[in-house]
Amino acid sequence: GIILRIRPPRVAKAYASVWQDEGSPLLAIGRRQQRALKARLAARLGADIPVELAMTYGKPSMEEAGLALRDAGVERILVLPLYPQYSATTTGAVFDRLARALSPCPHLPELRFVRDYHDHPAYIEALAESIREHWATHGRQPRLLFSYHGIPKRYAEAGDPYPRHCETTSRLVAEALGLEPEAWQQTYQSRFGREEWLKPYTDDTLKAWGAEGLEGVDVISPAFAADCLETLEELEVENRGYFTEAGGGDYRYIPALNDRAAHIDMLASLVEQHTQGW
Repeated sequence: GIILRIRPPRVAKAYASVWQDEGSPLLAIGRRQQRALKARLAARLGADIPVELAMTYGKPSMEEAGLALRDAGVERILVLPLYPQYSATTTGAVFDRLARALSPCPHLPELRFVRDYHDHPAYIEALAESIREHWATHGRQPRLLFSYHGIPKRYAEAGDPYPRHCETTSRLVAEALGLEPEAWQQTYQSRFGREEWLKPYTDDTLKAWGAEGLEGVDVISPAFAADCLETLEELEVENRGYFTEAGGGDYRYIPALNDRAAHIDMLASLVEQHTQGW
C-alpha cells in the first residue's frame, strides 16, 4: 500500500524520459532478444524452436506466452529467466508466477528451469568483451564500477545467495580484464524504503568519488540482461549527476548486453545445455 501511494508519481517522469517509439526499452530490447535467440537456435540446431517472451509483472504475461506455446503444439518448456544472479526476489518470483499461471492448466507441460548463469564462462566473456569494446571506442576511465540492483539486507541474512553471485560475477570479469583491486569496485543501486539494503550503495559511492575529485568512472550493471529504467535513467542520468555535481570528471555508462551477438550466443548455449535429452 505504501509503495503504490508513493512510488508511481516519482517514477512516471523517469519512465517518460526513456520511453521509445516501440514502448518501454525493456520490452523493445526483449523482443529483439527473442527474435535473435530464435534465429540463433535455428542456425545452431537446424530446427524451428518456438521462443516466447513473458514478463513476471506486465505484458506479455506468462499466460499469453503459455497459450502461444500451447497453440504451437509445445509439450516441453525450458524457462530461462533473464536474471544472471539468482535472488528469491527475481528468479524465485518468476518460478512462483509460473506456478500460478500453470495452476488452471489441465495438461501440464514438461518443465525445466534455468536457475542462474552468474559464473557461466560465456556470460563472463560477453561482459568483458563489451567493456573492452567500450574502452576501445571511448577510452578507459581510472575506475570501473559494477553496480547491481540491490535487495534488502535481511534477505541476504536469511540465505538469499544474490550478493555472493554478484561478487563472483564482478571478480571473474575483473580477472578476465586483468584489473588490479584498486581499479574496480562493486556497489548496489535502486533501493527504496527505510530499511537497510545491501551495501555499499551506488549513489553514495559515486558522490564520495566525485568529492575526491576522481577523474572519471566507467559504470556497468551486470545484473540487467537488458537496458531499462534502472540503467537508462537511474544509472546513466541520475547517478551521473551525483558524481559530476560532487566534483567528479567523466562518467560513462556501459550498456547492458541486450541483443549483442555474444549475449545471444551465450543464451543459445544455455538452451542447448538445459535441453539435453529433449
